[in-house]
Amino acid sequence: MAENKEFKRSLGLLDATSIVAGSMIGSGIFIVSVFMARDLGSSGYMLLAWLLTGFITIAGALSYGELAGMMPKAGGQYVYIAKAYNPLIAFLYGWTVFSVIQTGVIAAVAVAFAKYTAIFFPDLNTILFEYSDWYTINAGQLLAIGSIILLTYINSKGVDGGKKIQLVFTLAKLIALFALIILGLIIGAKTGLLSANFSNPWQATKTFFDTETQSWISLPLAGWALVGVMGATIINSLFSSDAWNNVTFIAGEIKQPEKNIPRSLILGTVIVTALYILANIAYLALLPLQGSAAGLTAAEQGIQFAANDRVGAAAASMIFGDSALYIMAALIMISTFGCNNGIVMAGARLYYAMAKDKLFFAKAEQLNKNQVPAFGLWIQCVWASALCLSGKYGDLLTYATFASLIFYIFTIAGIFILRKKMPNAERPYKALGYPYLPALYILITSFICIDLLIYDFKNAGIGLGIVLLGIPLYYWQRNKTKA
Repeated sequence: MAENKEFKRSLGLLDATSIVAGSMIGSGIFIVSVFMARDLGSSGYMLLAWLLTGFITIAGALSYGELAGMMPKAGGQYVYIAKAYNPLIAFLYGWTVFSVIQTGVIAAVAVAFAKYTAIFFPDLNTILFEYSDWYTINAGQLLAIGSIILLTYINSKGVDGGKKIQLVFTLAKLIALFALIILGLIIGAKTGLLSANFSNPWQATKTFFDTETQSWISLPLAGWALVGVMGATIINSLFSSDAWNNVTFIAGEIKQPEKNIPRSLILGTVIVTALYILANIAYLALLPLQGSAAGLTAAEQGIQFAANDRVGAAAASMIFGDSALYIMAALIMISTFGCNNGIVMAGARLYYAMAKDKLFFAKAEQLNKNQVPAFGLWIQCVWASALCLSGKYGDLLTYATFASLIFYIFTIAGIFILRKKMPNAERPYKALGYPYLPALYILITSFICIDLLIYDFKNAGIGLGIVLLGIPLYYWQRNKTKA
Protein backbone atom coordinates (compact mmCIF):
# COMPACT_ATOMS: atom_id res chain seq x y z
CA MET A 1 0.00 0.00 0.00
CA ALA A 2 1.24 3.51 -0.74
CA GLU A 3 2.35 5.30 2.39
CA ASN A 4 2.84 8.72 0.78
CA LYS A 5 1.34 10.31 -2.29
CA GLU A 6 3.93 13.00 -2.89
CA PHE A 7 7.67 13.05 -3.42
CA LYS A 8 9.82 14.90 -0.93
CA ARG A 9 11.67 17.85 -2.48
CA SER A 10 15.04 17.58 -0.76
CA LEU A 11 17.60 17.88 -3.57
CA GLY A 12 19.30 21.21 -4.22
CA LEU A 13 21.36 22.50 -7.14
CA LEU A 14 24.56 20.79 -5.93
CA ASP A 15 22.74 17.47 -5.57
CA ALA A 16 21.18 17.78 -9.03
CA THR A 17 24.52 18.69 -10.61
CA SER A 18 26.19 15.71 -8.91
CA ILE A 19 23.51 13.46 -10.45
CA VAL A 20 24.23 14.88 -13.92
CA ALA A 21 28.03 14.66 -13.65
CA GLY A 22 28.10 11.48 -11.57
CA SER A 23 25.79 9.61 -13.95
CA MET A 24 27.92 10.61 -16.93
CA ILE A 25 31.32 9.57 -15.57
CA GLY A 26 31.61 5.79 -15.41
CA SER A 27 34.32 3.64 -16.97
CA GLY A 28 34.03 4.86 -20.57
CA ILE A 29 36.52 7.74 -20.40
CA PHE A 30 39.21 5.32 -19.21
CA ILE A 31 38.64 2.85 -22.08
CA VAL A 32 36.91 4.04 -25.26
CA SER A 33 39.73 6.25 -26.57
CA VAL A 34 41.51 3.00 -27.49
CA PHE A 35 38.77 2.09 -29.99
CA MET A 36 38.60 5.63 -31.34
CA ALA A 37 42.38 5.69 -31.82
CA ARG A 38 42.21 2.45 -33.82
CA ASP A 39 39.29 3.70 -35.89
CA LEU A 40 40.80 7.10 -36.71
CA GLY A 41 44.57 6.81 -36.17
CA SER A 42 44.70 10.59 -35.88
CA SER A 43 45.07 12.84 -32.85
CA GLY A 44 43.23 15.66 -34.61
CA TYR A 45 40.20 13.62 -35.61
CA MET A 46 40.06 11.82 -32.27
CA LEU A 47 39.91 15.11 -30.37
CA LEU A 48 37.46 16.45 -32.95
CA ALA A 49 35.18 13.49 -32.19
CA TRP A 50 35.35 14.30 -28.46
CA LEU A 51 34.72 18.00 -29.15
CA LEU A 52 31.72 17.11 -31.32
CA THR A 53 30.46 14.82 -28.54
CA GLY A 54 30.80 17.70 -26.10
CA PHE A 55 28.90 20.03 -28.43
CA ILE A 56 26.11 17.47 -28.88
CA THR A 57 25.86 16.85 -25.14
CA ILE A 58 25.86 20.51 -24.12
CA ALA A 59 23.50 21.50 -26.94
CA GLY A 60 21.14 18.76 -25.82
CA ALA A 61 21.31 19.92 -22.21
CA LEU A 62 20.69 23.55 -23.19
CA SER A 63 17.61 22.47 -25.13
CA TYR A 64 16.32 20.13 -22.40
CA GLY A 65 16.43 23.02 -19.97
CA GLU A 66 13.34 24.57 -21.58
CA LEU A 67 11.34 21.34 -21.25
CA ALA A 68 12.51 20.78 -17.68
CA GLY A 69 11.45 24.29 -16.71
CA MET A 70 8.02 23.84 -18.32
CA MET A 71 7.31 20.40 -16.84
CA PRO A 72 9.28 19.88 -13.62
CA LYS A 73 7.64 16.53 -12.90
CA ALA A 74 8.87 13.06 -11.97
CA GLY A 75 9.57 11.10 -15.14
CA GLY A 76 11.30 13.92 -16.99
CA GLN A 77 11.96 12.96 -20.59
CA TYR A 78 9.02 10.53 -20.65
CA VAL A 79 6.69 13.39 -19.63
CA TYR A 80 8.12 15.71 -22.30
CA ILE A 81 7.62 13.12 -25.06
CA ALA A 82 4.09 12.31 -23.90
CA LYS A 83 3.13 15.99 -23.95
CA ALA A 84 4.71 16.70 -27.35
CA TYR A 85 3.55 13.55 -29.16
CA ASN A 86 1.24 10.81 -27.92
CA PRO A 87 1.12 7.91 -25.43
CA LEU A 88 2.53 5.43 -27.96
CA ILE A 89 5.78 7.36 -28.53
CA ALA A 90 6.08 7.97 -24.79
CA PHE A 91 5.55 4.26 -24.09
CA LEU A 92 8.20 3.30 -26.65
CA TYR A 93 10.64 5.53 -24.81
CA GLY A 94 9.70 4.13 -21.41
CA TRP A 95 9.83 0.55 -22.70
CA THR A 96 13.27 1.10 -24.21
CA VAL A 97 14.54 2.74 -21.02
CA PHE A 98 13.38 -0.23 -18.96
CA SER A 99 14.47 -2.95 -21.39
CA VAL A 100 17.91 -1.68 -22.36
CA ILE A 101 18.77 2.01 -21.86
CA GLN A 102 18.61 2.22 -18.07
CA THR A 103 18.91 -1.43 -17.06
CA GLY A 104 21.47 -2.28 -19.75
CA VAL A 105 23.73 0.56 -18.67
CA ILE A 106 23.27 -0.38 -14.99
CA ALA A 107 24.31 -3.96 -15.82
CA ALA A 108 27.30 -2.93 -17.93
CA VAL A 109 28.56 -0.42 -15.37
CA ALA A 110 28.12 -2.95 -12.55
CA VAL A 111 30.11 -5.55 -14.50
CA ALA A 112 32.84 -2.94 -15.12
CA PHE A 113 32.89 -2.29 -11.35
CA ALA A 114 33.34 -6.01 -10.72
CA LYS A 115 36.07 -6.38 -13.36
CA TYR A 116 38.18 -3.68 -11.75
CA THR A 117 37.49 -5.04 -8.28
CA ALA A 118 38.94 -8.32 -9.58
CA ILE A 119 42.32 -6.60 -9.94
CA PHE A 120 42.45 -6.55 -6.14
CA PHE A 121 40.63 -9.87 -5.70
CA PRO A 122 41.55 -12.19 -8.62
CA ASP A 123 39.25 -14.94 -7.34
CA LEU A 124 36.36 -12.90 -8.76
CA ASN A 125 37.44 -14.23 -12.18
CA THR A 126 36.65 -17.79 -11.04
CA ILE A 127 34.10 -19.46 -13.33
CA LEU A 128 31.18 -20.80 -11.32
CA PHE A 129 29.06 -22.13 -14.15
CA GLU A 130 29.86 -23.06 -17.74
CA TYR A 131 27.61 -24.24 -20.53
CA SER A 132 29.41 -25.38 -23.65
CA ASP A 133 31.95 -22.83 -24.92
CA TRP A 134 29.71 -19.79 -25.23
CA TYR A 135 28.18 -19.11 -21.83
CA THR A 136 29.80 -18.77 -18.42
CA ILE A 137 28.99 -17.18 -15.09
CA ASN A 138 31.85 -16.00 -12.89
CA ALA A 139 32.07 -14.67 -9.37
CA GLY A 140 32.50 -11.13 -10.69
CA GLN A 141 29.04 -11.17 -12.25
CA LEU A 142 27.60 -12.08 -8.85
CA LEU A 143 29.47 -9.14 -7.31
CA ALA A 144 28.00 -6.91 -10.02
CA ILE A 145 24.52 -8.11 -9.08
CA GLY A 146 25.33 -7.58 -5.40
CA SER A 147 26.33 -3.97 -6.07
CA ILE A 148 23.02 -3.34 -7.88
CA ILE A 149 21.05 -4.87 -5.01
CA LEU A 150 22.98 -2.78 -2.46
CA LEU A 151 22.38 0.48 -4.34
CA THR A 152 18.72 -0.40 -4.84
CA TYR A 153 18.31 -1.12 -1.13
CA ILE A 154 19.99 2.17 -0.13
CA ASN A 155 17.81 4.16 -2.53
CA SER A 156 14.66 2.36 -1.37
CA LYS A 157 15.29 3.77 2.11
CA GLY A 158 14.83 7.33 0.91
CA VAL A 159 16.39 9.88 -1.36
CA ASP A 160 18.78 11.19 1.32
CA GLY A 161 20.97 8.07 1.33
CA GLY A 162 21.31 8.04 -2.42
CA LYS A 163 21.95 11.78 -2.41
CA LYS A 164 24.89 11.42 -0.01
CA ILE A 165 26.46 8.57 -1.97
CA GLN A 166 26.08 10.51 -5.20
CA LEU A 167 27.67 13.66 -3.84
CA VAL A 168 30.62 11.93 -2.16
CA PHE A 169 31.44 9.63 -5.07
CA THR A 170 31.00 12.34 -7.70
CA LEU A 171 33.35 14.72 -5.87
CA ALA A 172 35.88 11.91 -5.38
CA LYS A 173 36.03 10.97 -9.04
CA LEU A 174 36.04 14.59 -10.25
CA ILE A 175 39.02 15.33 -8.02
CA ALA A 176 40.81 12.12 -9.06
CA LEU A 177 40.20 12.72 -12.77
CA PHE A 178 41.34 16.33 -12.42
CA ALA A 179 44.54 15.15 -10.66
CA LEU A 180 45.23 12.63 -13.44
CA ILE A 181 44.87 15.39 -16.03
CA ILE A 182 47.13 17.88 -14.20
CA LEU A 183 49.86 15.32 -13.46
CA GLY A 184 49.60 13.93 -16.98
CA LEU A 185 50.02 17.33 -18.61
CA ILE A 186 52.91 18.29 -16.30
CA ILE A 187 54.83 15.05 -16.85
CA GLY A 188 53.84 14.81 -20.50
CA ALA A 189 55.17 18.31 -21.18
CA LYS A 190 58.69 16.98 -20.49
CA THR A 191 58.47 14.11 -22.98
CA GLY A 192 57.56 15.96 -26.17
CA LEU A 193 54.96 13.31 -26.97
CA LEU A 194 52.11 15.79 -27.28
CA SER A 195 53.84 17.73 -30.06
CA ALA A 196 54.89 14.45 -31.70
CA ASN A 197 51.29 13.20 -31.68
CA PHE A 198 50.23 16.45 -33.35
CA SER A 199 53.02 16.51 -35.95
CA ASN A 200 50.55 15.26 -38.57
CA PRO A 201 47.17 15.48 -36.82
CA TRP A 202 44.86 15.08 -39.83
CA GLN A 203 46.33 11.95 -41.42
CA ALA A 204 43.69 9.36 -40.60
CA THR A 205 44.02 5.57 -40.74
CA LYS A 206 41.77 2.71 -39.65
CA THR A 207 43.56 -0.10 -37.84
CA PHE A 208 41.83 -3.47 -37.61
CA PHE A 209 42.63 -7.14 -37.11
CA ASP A 210 42.55 -9.10 -40.37
CA THR A 211 41.37 -12.65 -39.70
CA GLU A 212 42.84 -13.98 -42.95
CA THR A 213 46.40 -12.83 -42.29
CA GLN A 214 45.99 -12.97 -38.48
CA SER A 215 47.62 -9.56 -38.22
CA TRP A 216 46.76 -5.92 -37.60
CA ILE A 217 46.37 -3.80 -40.73
CA SER A 218 46.17 -0.02 -41.11
CA LEU A 219 44.41 1.56 -44.08
CA PRO A 220 44.30 5.29 -44.92
CA LEU A 221 41.01 7.13 -44.44
CA ALA A 222 39.79 10.09 -46.45
CA GLY A 223 36.63 11.61 -47.89
CA TRP A 224 33.31 9.93 -47.20
CA ALA A 225 35.03 6.86 -45.75
CA LEU A 226 36.50 9.08 -43.05
CA VAL A 227 33.13 10.77 -42.44
CA GLY A 228 31.50 7.35 -42.13
CA VAL A 229 34.05 6.04 -39.65
CA MET A 230 33.83 9.27 -37.63
CA GLY A 231 30.07 8.89 -37.45
CA ALA A 232 30.38 5.29 -36.30
CA THR A 233 33.19 5.63 -33.78
CA ILE A 234 31.60 8.63 -32.07
CA ILE A 235 29.19 6.16 -30.47
CA ASN A 236 32.06 5.41 -28.06
CA SER A 237 32.42 8.96 -26.79
CA LEU A 238 28.65 9.47 -26.81
CA PHE A 239 28.24 6.43 -24.54
CA SER A 240 30.81 7.91 -22.16
CA SER A 241 28.86 11.17 -22.10
CA ASP A 242 25.38 9.70 -21.83
CA ALA A 243 22.93 9.55 -18.87
CA TRP A 244 23.06 13.34 -18.30
CA ASN A 245 19.28 13.42 -18.77
CA ASN A 246 18.70 11.21 -15.69
CA VAL A 247 18.29 14.27 -13.50
CA THR A 248 15.04 15.07 -15.33
CA PHE A 249 13.55 11.77 -14.12
CA ILE A 250 13.90 12.84 -10.51
CA ALA A 251 12.42 16.31 -10.96
CA GLY A 252 9.74 15.60 -8.35
CA GLU A 253 12.37 15.58 -5.61
CA ILE A 254 14.37 18.65 -6.64
CA LYS A 255 13.84 22.02 -4.96
CA GLN A 256 12.81 24.77 -7.40
CA PRO A 257 13.07 22.30 -10.30
CA GLU A 258 12.11 24.88 -12.89
CA LYS A 259 15.40 26.66 -12.10
CA ASN A 260 17.69 23.99 -10.68
CA ILE A 261 17.21 21.33 -13.35
CA PRO A 262 18.23 23.56 -16.30
CA ARG A 263 21.16 24.90 -14.27
CA SER A 264 22.32 21.43 -13.23
CA LEU A 265 22.08 20.14 -16.80
CA ILE A 266 24.28 22.96 -18.08
CA LEU A 267 26.78 22.86 -15.20
CA GLY A 268 27.12 19.08 -15.17
CA THR A 269 27.55 18.61 -18.91
CA VAL A 270 30.01 21.51 -19.26
CA ILE A 271 32.18 20.24 -16.37
CA VAL A 272 32.29 16.66 -17.64
CA THR A 273 32.85 17.66 -21.27
CA ALA A 274 35.82 19.82 -20.28
CA LEU A 275 37.31 17.00 -18.19
CA TYR A 276 36.87 14.47 -20.97
CA ILE A 277 38.62 16.62 -23.56
CA LEU A 278 41.45 17.41 -21.13
CA ALA A 279 41.76 13.72 -20.21
CA ASN A 280 42.31 12.84 -23.87
CA ILE A 281 44.90 15.58 -24.22
CA ALA A 282 46.62 14.11 -21.14
CA TYR A 283 46.59 10.66 -22.78
CA LEU A 284 48.22 12.16 -25.87
CA ALA A 285 50.81 13.89 -23.67
CA LEU A 286 51.75 10.61 -21.96
CA LEU A 287 51.45 8.00 -24.72
CA PRO A 288 52.03 7.83 -28.47
CA LEU A 289 48.73 7.59 -30.32
CA GLN A 290 49.90 4.79 -32.58
CA GLY A 291 51.56 1.73 -31.18
CA SER A 292 52.17 -1.97 -31.64
CA ALA A 293 50.00 -4.87 -30.54
CA ALA A 294 53.24 -6.75 -29.82
CA GLY A 295 54.60 -3.97 -27.61
CA LEU A 296 55.76 -4.96 -24.14
CA THR A 297 55.45 -1.59 -22.44
CA ALA A 298 52.71 1.03 -22.30
CA ALA A 299 54.85 3.37 -24.41
CA GLU A 300 55.36 0.68 -27.08
CA GLN A 301 51.69 -0.25 -27.15
CA GLY A 302 50.53 3.34 -27.39
CA ILE A 303 46.92 4.41 -27.02
CA GLN A 304 45.78 2.11 -29.84
CA PHE A 305 46.93 -1.06 -28.11
CA ALA A 306 46.81 -0.20 -24.42
CA ALA A 307 46.82 -3.42 -22.40
CA ASN A 308 43.28 -4.81 -22.01
CA ASP A 309 42.03 -1.59 -23.67
CA ARG A 310 42.72 0.30 -20.40
CA VAL A 311 44.11 3.55 -21.76
CA GLY A 312 43.56 5.27 -18.41
CA ALA A 313 45.72 2.68 -16.66
CA ALA A 314 48.36 2.88 -19.40
CA ALA A 315 48.53 6.67 -19.05
CA ALA A 316 48.67 6.43 -15.27
CA SER A 317 51.57 3.97 -15.51
CA MET A 318 53.62 6.76 -17.10
CA ILE A 319 52.97 8.81 -13.94
CA PHE A 320 52.88 6.28 -11.12
CA GLY A 321 54.82 3.32 -12.52
CA ASP A 322 53.88 -0.22 -11.48
CA SER A 323 51.30 0.92 -8.93
CA ALA A 324 49.22 2.61 -11.66
CA LEU A 325 47.10 -0.47 -12.31
CA TYR A 326 45.85 -0.49 -8.72
CA ILE A 327 45.40 3.29 -8.55
CA MET A 328 43.30 3.30 -11.72
CA ALA A 329 41.37 0.23 -10.63
CA ALA A 330 40.41 2.00 -7.39
CA LEU A 331 39.45 5.15 -9.32
CA ILE A 332 37.25 3.22 -11.74
CA MET A 333 35.63 1.30 -8.87
CA ILE A 334 34.70 4.65 -7.30
CA SER A 335 33.62 6.03 -10.66
CA THR A 336 31.39 3.11 -11.66
CA PHE A 337 29.81 2.68 -8.22
CA GLY A 338 28.91 6.37 -8.05
CA CYS A 339 27.72 6.35 -11.66
CA ASN A 340 25.36 3.46 -11.02
CA ASN A 341 23.95 5.07 -7.91
CA GLY A 342 22.64 8.00 -9.94
CA ILE A 343 21.25 5.77 -12.69
CA VAL A 344 19.57 3.39 -10.22
CA MET A 345 18.06 6.33 -8.31
CA ALA A 346 16.66 8.04 -11.40
CA GLY A 347 15.20 5.13 -13.36
CA ALA A 348 12.38 4.24 -10.97
CA ARG A 349 10.92 7.76 -11.26
CA LEU A 350 10.31 7.24 -14.96
CA TYR A 351 8.47 3.97 -14.30
CA TYR A 352 6.44 5.88 -11.71
CA ALA A 353 5.33 8.35 -14.38
CA MET A 354 4.48 5.51 -16.78
CA ALA A 355 2.42 3.75 -14.10
CA LYS A 356 0.42 6.93 -13.50
CA ASP A 357 -0.50 6.77 -17.20
CA LYS A 358 -1.38 3.07 -16.78
CA LEU A 359 1.47 2.04 -19.08
CA PHE A 360 3.54 0.12 -16.53
CA PHE A 361 2.97 -2.11 -13.50
CA ALA A 362 0.41 -0.39 -11.27
CA LYS A 363 2.56 -0.89 -8.16
CA ALA A 364 5.29 1.30 -9.70
CA GLU A 365 3.04 4.31 -9.01
CA GLN A 366 3.12 3.73 -5.27
CA LEU A 367 5.56 5.50 -2.96
CA ASN A 368 6.73 3.63 0.14
CA LYS A 369 6.98 5.08 3.66
CA ASN A 370 10.29 6.71 2.65
CA GLN A 371 8.55 8.56 -0.21
CA VAL A 372 10.33 6.71 -3.02
CA PRO A 373 8.92 4.36 -5.72
CA ALA A 374 10.38 1.19 -4.20
CA PHE A 375 8.59 -1.25 -6.52
CA GLY A 376 10.07 0.50 -9.56
CA LEU A 377 13.50 0.35 -7.97
CA TRP A 378 13.27 -3.38 -7.27
CA ILE A 379 11.84 -4.43 -10.62
CA GLN A 380 14.61 -2.41 -12.28
CA CYS A 381 17.07 -4.24 -10.03
CA VAL A 382 15.72 -7.66 -11.06
CA TRP A 383 15.98 -6.99 -14.80
CA ALA A 384 19.40 -5.29 -14.58
CA SER A 385 20.65 -8.27 -12.54
CA ALA A 386 19.37 -10.66 -15.21
CA LEU A 387 21.25 -8.64 -17.84
CA CYS A 388 24.42 -9.01 -15.75
CA LEU A 389 24.11 -12.77 -16.34
CA SER A 390 23.34 -12.41 -20.04
CA GLY A 391 26.96 -12.04 -21.08
CA LYS A 392 25.82 -9.40 -23.60
CA TYR A 393 26.41 -6.25 -21.56
CA GLY A 394 29.07 -5.00 -23.98
CA ASP A 395 26.60 -5.09 -26.87
CA LEU A 396 23.90 -3.58 -24.65
CA LEU A 397 25.88 -0.34 -24.53
CA THR A 398 25.71 0.04 -28.30
CA TYR A 399 22.01 -0.79 -28.40
CA ALA A 400 21.32 1.61 -25.52
CA THR A 401 23.31 4.52 -26.94
CA PHE A 402 21.72 4.20 -30.39
CA ALA A 403 18.24 4.02 -28.87
CA SER A 404 19.02 7.00 -26.62
CA LEU A 405 20.00 9.09 -29.65
CA ILE A 406 16.68 8.31 -31.35
CA PHE A 407 14.71 9.58 -28.36
CA TYR A 408 16.98 12.57 -27.83
CA ILE A 409 16.01 13.60 -31.37
CA PHE A 410 12.31 13.10 -30.60
CA THR A 411 12.60 15.06 -27.36
CA ILE A 412 14.39 18.07 -28.78
CA ALA A 413 12.09 18.12 -31.81
CA GLY A 414 9.35 18.31 -29.16
CA ILE A 415 10.52 21.83 -28.30
CA PHE A 416 9.35 23.02 -31.74
CA ILE A 417 6.07 21.14 -31.38
CA LEU A 418 5.32 22.47 -27.89
CA ARG A 419 6.13 26.06 -28.91
CA LYS A 420 3.15 25.73 -31.29
CA LYS A 421 0.89 23.55 -29.15
CA MET A 422 1.48 25.50 -25.93
CA PRO A 423 2.60 29.00 -26.96
CA ASN A 424 1.42 30.59 -23.69
CA ALA A 425 2.90 28.02 -21.32
CA GLU A 426 5.25 29.36 -18.68
CA ARG A 427 8.87 28.88 -19.71
CA PRO A 428 11.22 29.94 -16.88
CA TYR A 429 14.11 28.99 -19.14
CA LYS A 430 14.11 29.11 -22.95
CA ALA A 431 16.37 26.97 -25.12
CA LEU A 432 19.54 28.90 -25.92
CA GLY A 433 19.99 29.57 -29.62
CA TYR A 434 16.45 28.51 -30.52
CA PRO A 435 15.64 27.54 -33.24
CA TYR A 436 19.13 27.15 -34.67
CA LEU A 437 20.94 25.22 -31.92
CA PRO A 438 18.17 22.63 -31.36
CA ALA A 439 17.84 22.21 -35.16
CA LEU A 440 21.59 21.70 -35.50
CA TYR A 441 21.48 19.12 -32.70
CA ILE A 442 18.72 17.21 -34.52
CA LEU A 443 20.63 17.37 -37.81
CA ILE A 444 23.91 16.08 -36.35
CA THR A 445 22.41 13.29 -34.25
CA SER A 446 20.18 12.19 -37.14
CA PHE A 447 23.26 11.89 -39.34
CA ILE A 448 25.00 9.80 -36.66
CA CYS A 449 22.00 7.45 -36.41
CA ILE A 450 21.86 7.00 -40.21
CA ASP A 451 25.63 6.49 -40.30
CA LEU A 452 25.41 3.81 -37.60
CA LEU A 453 22.68 2.00 -39.52
CA ILE A 454 25.01 1.94 -42.53
CA TYR A 455 28.34 1.14 -40.86
CA ASP A 456 27.15 -0.90 -37.86
CA PHE A 457 23.80 -2.24 -39.03
CA LYS A 458 23.81 -5.28 -36.76
CA ASN A 459 24.06 -3.42 -33.45
CA ALA A 460 22.13 -0.33 -34.54
CA GLY A 461 19.47 -2.54 -36.11
CA ILE A 462 19.04 -4.51 -32.89
CA GLY A 463 18.73 -1.23 -30.98
CA LEU A 464 16.03 -0.06 -33.41
CA GLY A 465 14.35 -3.47 -33.18
CA ILE A 466 14.12 -3.20 -29.37
CA VAL A 467 12.36 0.16 -29.76
CA LEU A 468 9.89 -1.20 -32.33
CA LEU A 469 9.17 -4.25 -30.20
CA GLY A 470 7.42 -1.85 -27.88
CA ILE A 471 4.62 -1.23 -30.43
CA PRO A 472 2.78 -4.55 -29.93
CA LEU A 473 3.49 -4.33 -26.19
CA TYR A 474 1.82 -0.91 -26.08
CA TYR A 475 -1.37 -2.15 -27.70
CA TRP A 476 -1.38 -5.25 -25.51
CA GLN A 477 -1.03 -3.07 -22.39
CA ARG A 478 -3.71 -0.64 -23.58
CA ASN A 479 -6.19 -3.44 -24.32
CA LYS A 480 -5.40 -5.05 -20.97
CA THR A 481 -6.12 -1.76 -19.20
CA LYS A 482 -9.43 -1.28 -21.05
CA ALA A 483 -10.50 -4.81 -20.17
